Amino acid sequence: MSYLRFDKTLMTNLEESLPREILRTNRSGAYHCSTIVDCNTRKYHGLLVIPIPELDDDNHVLLSSLDETVIQHGAEFNLGLHKYHGDNFSPRGHKYIREFECEKVPTTVYRVGGVVLKKEKVFVHHENRILIRYTLVEAHSKTILRFRPYLAFRSVRQYTHENTQASRHYDEVKNGIKTCMYPGYPELYMQLNKENEFHFQPDWYRGIEYPKEQERGYDFNEDLYVPGYFEVEITKDQPIVFSGSVSDIGDIDLNNLFTEEMERRIPRNNFKNCLINAAHQFLNKQGGESYVLAGYPWFKCRARDMFISLPGLMLAINEVEKFEIVMNTAMKAIYAFIKGEECDLKITEIEHPDVLLWCVWTIQQYAKMVSREQARAKYGVLLKDIMTFLVEGKHPNMQIHDNGLIYSAGKDKAVSWMNATVNGRPVTPRSGYLVEFNALWYNALMFVSELLGEAGDEEFARRLVQIAEKTGQSFKDTFLNEYGYLLDYVDGDMMDWSVRPNMIFAAAFDYSPLDAKQKKGVIDIVTKELLTPKGIRSLSPKSGGYNPNYVGPQIQRDYAYHQGTAWPWLEGFYLEAYMRIYKRSAISFARRQLISYEDQMSCHCLGSIPELFDGNPPFQGRGAVSFAMNVAELLRTLNLLDKYDNQ
Repeated sequence: MSYLRFDKTLMTNLEESLPREILRTNRSGAYHCSTIVDCNTRKYHGLLVIPIPELDDDNHVLLSSLDETVIQHGAEFNLGLHKYHGDNFSPRGHKYIREFECEKVPTTVYRVGGVVLKKEKVFVHHENRILIRYTLVEAHSKTILRFRPYLAFRSVRQYTHENTQASRHYDEVKNGIKTCMYPGYPELYMQLNKENEFHFQPDWYRGIEYPKEQERGYDFNEDLYVPGYFEVEITKDQPIVFSGSVSDIGDIDLNNLFTEEMERRIPRNNFKNCLINAAHQFLNKQGGESYVLAGYPWFKCRARDMFISLPGLMLAINEVEKFEIVMNTAMKAIYAFIKGEECDLKITEIEHPDVLLWCVWTIQQYAKMVSREQARAKYGVLLKDIMTFLVEGKHPNMQIHDNGLIYSAGKDKAVSWMNATVNGRPVTPRSGYLVEFNALWYNALMFVSELLGEAGDEEFARRLVQIAEKTGQSFKDTFLNEYGYLLDYVDGDMMDWSVRPNMIFAAAFDYSPLDAKQKKGVIDIVTKELLTPKGIRSLSPKSGGYNPNYVGPQIQRDYAYHQGTAWPWLEGFYLEAYMRIYKRSAISFARRQLISYEDQMSCHCLGSIPELFDGNPPFQGRGAVSFAMNVAELLRTLNLLDKYDNQ
């Protein structure tokens, strides 16, 4: 039985099936995302959603959905599903679903009278092409399939409505048509692997609603344009393959292409393989450069997320070459920032003060998981340039004070990963000496001094060690309090006593100013006040302003974003710290913690981990449906556990 399989009972119950989403990507920025019953519930959903750099930096929904109709003896059975006003769903094709599974590709089996039809979907790697294959499993008489495409041609952040500017023009191409609704967009090719009839019957389907957008306090309805429909006979010996793309199929055998693409997929037959499959989806190759997207469906490449994610997404699953390819792009962005040059690479927020320190941490993981010699050979010069840039005080928002600690201004602009803002102001204005910034700083000083010192650069290494000695003592003097945990930030006389997870990094990093007893104190309070089955809370329930439920309109969610919600990626560092203290005796505890995520493989976004969870039971998944740092840190933790098992 498939690891990700749902039967008729669940599929026909919309309360159970609509919250479950499926995501497929082409690893070049395009994706297909919908619910498992193919009813779009977000404006970000669509069959073919692609970046169009000539227009803007957003993704754009070209082909929103494709309704299938089975025709036998003149009787029509529509398999589509759309939500309209007043909780009305039409045409309610989900009632024909018999099962759904998603081990290699999303596969739906329908039964309509004597017809059993299997539908499979695959996104071609590094090409803006979605393929849907229909196989007639059972039929006792002639069977016709009708395909009705719903077109949007709009940004994922907008909606389309009936208008007179939309072009109805189309051209016939091999086994299909091509059309473009608005200037500036590429033409959409809709083709089959078999001769068919296209019936031009233009119309707008009005008032389609997206309940997920309604939940989030946004506009939630639009009109979609349908140019007509395709009709084709299907037989048991010849599957029908539909291609939606921005290029012609040419002489491609669509059925063979589908089979080849499907065989390249890692079977999602267990928890780890689901995470590996999800990890592959964040790789984004564009214009000869490689990036890591922070999440789907709306995040782009953010520098901090990328460096935190790289070791788990690639090194932990032994994909070293991919790590190096992404780092080649990242290095260009880093040097452009250090030199103050313009940069057209698609990496945002590289100016945030902790980003370069996270880059050092990433290279440190490469040194541990690949080799120190290779790390020094590939990234030694970069490490020295980064540390020189920081030590000489050239970063615009990172000053090294005489006590060795780094100071960053964050009152007016969010500078840490706790970056929610309302009316342009940080919800959590962390400023001054930030605890994780200085934990990163101490770790970077010690790691780089040791790595470069081994290669004979002793003078530079001594310089870093001298700073680290001051930093280490000042760290304890500044952040340790009489209750055994660390202050979140200190700015002059302002000391934030809130119990937050940022202290865990000081216990997790290879180099820490804390001794074993002090690390244990940090771990203990995180365990008591922040640990949940779905990650580490961003704020203790005992601290002021605790707001654990990420629900409601945008402003309400912004106020809750880092005020008690739980984040899985933080648990990776927590478990790493836990295992540092408790060694092999921590393995069973860590594995139990990871098991608590296994139910996420079959809900929210199948096979992946969402952005965050509510901080209180039932710990509902929220935000982006698939989040890179969460997937990465779970994979890195599994890798750490394997190493402990093999000791």
